[in-house]
Amino acid sequence: MKTAIVFPGQGSQKPGMGKELYHSSATAMEMFDKANEVLGFDIVDIMFNGTAEDLTKTSVTQPAIYIHSVALAKALGKECDMVAGHSLGEFSALATANVLSFEDGLRLVAIRANAMQKACDAEPSTMAAVIGLDFNVVEEICEGVPEIVVPANYNSPGQLVISGSKEGIAKAIQVCKEAGAKIAKEIPVNGAFHSPLMQSAAEELAYGIQSTVFNTPEVPIYQNVSAQAETDPSIIQSNLIAQLTSPVRWTQSVEAMIADKADTFLELGPGRVLQGLIKRIDRKMSISSQESI
Repeated sequence: MKTAIVFPGQGSQKPGMGKELYHSSATAMEMFDKANEVLGFDIVDIMFNGTAEDLTKTSVTQPAIYIHSVALAKALGKECDMVAGHSLGEFSALATANVLSFEDGLRLVAIRANAMQKACDAEPSTMAAVIGLDFNVVEEICEGVPEIVVPANYNSPGQLVISGSKEGIAKAIQVCKEAGAKIAKEIPVNGAFHSPLMQSAAEELAYGIQSTVFNTPEVPIYQNVSAQAETDPSIIQSNLIAQLTSPVRWTQSVEAMIADKADTFLELGPGRVLQGLIKRIDRKMSISSQESI
């Protein structure tokens, strides 16, 4: 049987993140300090001493989670058979599998975060969590709304996040409730991530990705867009660009890893969000999480 290492996305940040790791690993300390140089501001100080509000800014959140996750993975040096990451976490997975250097991955994450923020500012949009309906029911509801509304995160069976215009999401929430959803509510984000409204961000990120060296991964990466093992650098690049306007097929990715003999999952980085999702996808799996060494 096989081990999979998985990495969290936006929403897992918290004040003090990475501080214990920084002080317990020379490898991690060096990477945190290098991150300040790459980004041109003291993100480490914000991670350790900033407020929850400071950490919700997309330009801070995404690099912070990436730094914590990759530094922990490198400090631990654990061997695995496959990797995956939820949305932003895919960059952490790529750096861990040595597809990207830590520095190049961080530069791309910074480009991605700033491009996504610009796309959010350009048009009011949002996301909503829908719990208690089958995926196909929610998909049909999204298709029936005249405004832009699409599935964004297939998190676990019966838990799907949708993304779109403010008006479209409000209509979809109402229809989901009428269809019997246990929960259908807007979530506190400032844009419609993983939807066509992120097209301008995808175009900006594409330029950065196409000018960055991508190596063949040391272990397969199960990407959000395809939900299958990828090892071809050119396909990995294309999927990474498409990810901004396509749904995160997390449930399908985990199921594919299990089909390929994964039975042990380790979540590295802040929080335990993925641990909970994987338990709901398949309770038979051995699942743990780590924030420090």
